Amino acid sequence: MRPIQWIATLVMGCGVLGTLHAQPASLPNLAWPTKPVRVVVPFPPGGIVDTVTRQLQTRLQAALGQPLVIDNRSGAGGSVGALEVARATPDGHTLLMVFDSYATYPLVYPKLGFDVNRDLVPVTQIVSNPLILVVNSKVPAQDLRSFVSLLKAKPGSFNYASVGSGSSNHLTAELFKSVTGTFITHIPYRGGGPAQQDLIGGQVEMMFLSAVLAQPYVKAGKLKALAQTGAQRVPAYANVPTVAESGVKGLEVNSWVGMLAPAGTPRPIVDRLQIEIRKIMNEPEFVARLKEQGLTAIGSTPEQFGVALKTEQEKWARLIRDRGLSLE
Repeated sequence: MRPIQWIATLVMGCGVLGTLHAQPASLPNLAWPTKPVRVVVPFPPGGIVDTVTRQLQTRLQAALGQPLVIDNRSGAGGSVGALEVARATPDGHTLLMVFDSYATYPLVYPKLGFDVNRDLVPVTQIVSNPLILVVNSKVPAQDLRSFVSLLKAKPGSFNYASVGSGSSNHLTAELFKSVTGTFITHIPYRGGGPAQQDLIGGQVEMMFLSAVLAQPYVKAGKLKALAQTGAQRVPAYANVPTVAESGVKGLEVNSWVGMLAPAGTPRPIVDRLQIEIRKIMNEPEFVARLKEQGLTAIGSTPEQFGVALKTEQEKWARLIRDRGLSLE
């Protein structure tokens, strides 16, 4: 595949999204929630969706007055858990956490079993973060330029991990191959946790890993961070250059995590959830903690999140079609 000069900006918004539209300062007292709220994380523990959900858990359940029960339901790139929530009773007691792969479900799974634009409704995008190009400690490269040279010298000798076909780390790696003229084999996993373990263990050599997940392994010397995919460096990775700074153009990508609810969930419940999450995203202590991990707080409105999701679906569909990227 020839190099492409196309910038894939998987950016679902920025930190000010939640303030762009007027929102009610408060909502009428709701007879909700009346029992624990089940939050489905459609991936195994240890990935970015699970990590963000657990960081939000204590604050959000305090705001709602009921426990938040996290239910990890992995399978088929997260679509198994998403299908379960799409079929759930729309009473606000079953919610879904997703990340960037949600926008590509219709492209990856022709027999998905539900309509991403009809059967689930957006609540809010919670955070965004760049991806970090990491390699295991045994790879003899200290920066992106030397790694690209290594890939070109040994085409087909290296593997990269993803959390599944159509995810941002899969599509970003395919874009990386295209813009650098290299070849590296795709090894999909059921979630971030298993992928990270094999990456550290040397079963795969490379991954575009979410900033928050890469951080502890980079600090411990178990992984080497070669570049970050954002337009600018995030404070948590101040010493790691962007891919553009490293001489690779056309690869500006950010990942994100957001919340959805079953279609038919009463709008006051959706609004209450979004407002409470936005409040948390505005807490200085919480925001500072996110920044330390390479995450940016968002808290967008349902409308903003819905528009962004639709834009992402169209953009990735166009990219996959025009560039012939494989989702196998």
